[in-house]
Amino acid sequence: MRVAITGSTGLIGSALTRSLLADGHRVLRLTRARTAPLPADGSEVATWEPGARLDPAVLDGVDAVVHLAGAGVGDRRWTASYKQEIRLSRLQGTRTIAEACAEAAVPPRVLVSASATGYYGDTGDRVVTESDPAGSDFLASVCVGWEAAAAPAERAGVRVVHPRTGLVVSADGGAWGRLFPLFRYGLGGRLGSGDQYWPFISLPDHIAALRHVIDHEDVAGPLNVTAPEPLTNRAITRATGRILHRPTLAAVPASALRIVLGEFAGGITGSCRAVPDGLLKTGFIFRQPGIDEALRTALDQG
Repeated sequence: MRVAITGSTGLIGSALTRSLLADGHRVLRLTRARTAPLPADGSEVATWEPGARLDPAVLDGVDAVVHLAGAGVGDRRWTASYKQEIRLSRLQGTRTIAEACAEAAVPPRVLVSASATGYYGDTGDRVVTESDPAGSDFLASVCVGWEAAAAPAERAGVRVVHPRTGLVVSADGGAWGRLFPLFRYGLGGRLGSGDQYWPFISLPDHIAALRHVIDHEDVAGPLNVTAPEPLTNRAITRATGRILHRPTLAAVPASALRIVLGEFAGGITGSCRAVPDGLLKTGFIFRQPGIDEALRTALDQG
């Protein structure tokens, strides 16, 4: 296959690119203007800009498009301007990619357009599947618009999949990339009450799920890309301490998180017990379904 990827230098995009190239597929990296060189791995490169028209000819000969690009949700404090950047980077970027897919002479067979379990908002301890409604907070509204922005491709007959991703367990980036060093120094502990559910997934399982939905022509729409059994932050904290052989006595109260992180603290102390109901029904098999396996895999590969 020939697969185009936006966000190919991020945590997930990098791993997906490596996986595809290792299996002999061709990868077209859609990148914004960069000063640092891309890896010399044999991938192709084309430039694009969210919000600007992408020449549909760029996607000629592409079998699948995986759209992962967007401003990092946890990269900076949520000022009004950064919240706008989070929203626009996703809506404008997705619309640009979807319109190019729709206008291509031979459209890609599938557009895998990223979303997140933030779609559901804070759902407490209630089990959440793809049939549950959207939440009402900022991240939920972003996810709703994010998914809707792919409509041009869907109207053109392109199969569209929205992987609603949970917290990816990896030592190389994301939330766990920041948590692992704290635990190694014995500073790890629950965040807020610790009773909030975190829908986690190992990085290899996440990449395998993306490959799975590309390959299966009958898979479309939203899919929770999370491990089968989400755990509370308290349980994940204990597991991380156990795997690293470090104490987990520290605790960060919700009030302190709000002072440091502002509104984004709600994304950490909020609860989402999302399960991969749709993904399991497609026959996907998890290789690291539990938190211990996910953590050990992340530490072995980090």
